[in-house]
Amino acid sequence: MSAERNLLFDLVSIASASYNEAEACDYLNARLPSLGWDRSYIDDVGNVVATKGEGDNEIILLGHIDTVEGGPKPKVEDDTLWGRGAVDAKGPLCAMALAGGKVKLARNCKLTLIAAVGEESDSRGILYRLSLHKPKACIVGEPSNTRGITIGYRGCIRVILKAEDGGGHRSADAGPLTSVTLAASEILNRLRSNDQSGKSIAYDPSGAVVYMWGREEGQRSAKVELDIRIPIGGALEEYRFLVEKICEKYEVEHDVILAIPSHVTDKNNIVAKAFRTALRRQKLEPRVVVKSGTADFNHAAAWDCPMIAYGPGDSTLDHTMTEHIVLSEYLKSIDVLETAIALISSYVSSGV
Repeated sequence: MSAERNLLFDLVSIASASYNEAEACDYLNARLPSLGWDRSYIDDVGNVVATKGEGDNEIILLGHIDTVEGGPKPKVEDDTLWGRGAVDAKGPLCAMALAGGKVKLARNCKLTLIAAVGEESDSRGILYRLSLHKPKACIVGEPSNTRGITIGYRGCIRVILKAEDGGGHRSADAGPLTSVTLAASEILNRLRSNDQSGKSIAYDPSGAVVYMWGREEGQRSAKVELDIRIPIGGALEEYRFLVEKICEKYEVEHDVILAIPSHVTDKNNIVAKAFRTALRRQKLEPRVVVKSGTADFNHAAAWDCPMIAYGPGDSTLDHTMTEHIVLSEYLKSIDVLETAIALISSYVSSGV
């Protein structure tokens, strides 16, 4: 295999579920200097950070190195690489690492690659880096089918509903298990009733159960964790209020453990403009998309700079047992990224 393919295969072959990214980070950190980066290190929370150039105008390439558990066994068959992370999101991360190492930057520009930890769990990697940078532009490495330019993601609320009592007879008191189940069910049904038929799912709310636990004996108790997705344009507080009111109705406690607003960026910003040009140079027709998920893209919105998400891979394969990437598309995305980064640096350098 080529060096580009080897980098991705090797990284996919190293398991790196959230909180267990250290081996993969060590591997990538050791490889980056040979790919054209001036400096590479692992920061205090475990992110791999590489830099190139010394200018005042920083451009950030933000990827993530962690994955969810499981996935198919890493292997290459013809033009296809199988394995957890091939799509989400080691494919996009490796493409950025390779393109960034090769690109020629305009004057007064600095390029920073961040391979963040924890994106699939608590986003601790990007949250640690936010205050350390003031970029002029940002590319987030997430799968967009090679020709997609992603400009928005839904928000997310993760909430735990819980209740307990000292015991009781079900004939007189249905108890915490029933109360928590009814509250969770009403929240999910209310979210479904707010669906806007005919629109992209990114503009609809949705909800899913993450886990359920309960005991109907002695001191009775129950917990349900919900993952609530906030539509693009939706107000975070509206959905927090919905949860609060329904929990009050069923006398159920709730703890919000994560709350991230949705974010959509200008489809005509300089980063999007650069990618449209870069894609057309590769004879690919650009496609502007919004995503139904939530990503470190939402946190990076705090930088308030031009930004899009881009990367090779079919996002419908994220987290599945059939996760795989077409290697020819991965290689093409490296060329797209190299051209786009060069264009962005020229725009930033000239003050566009």
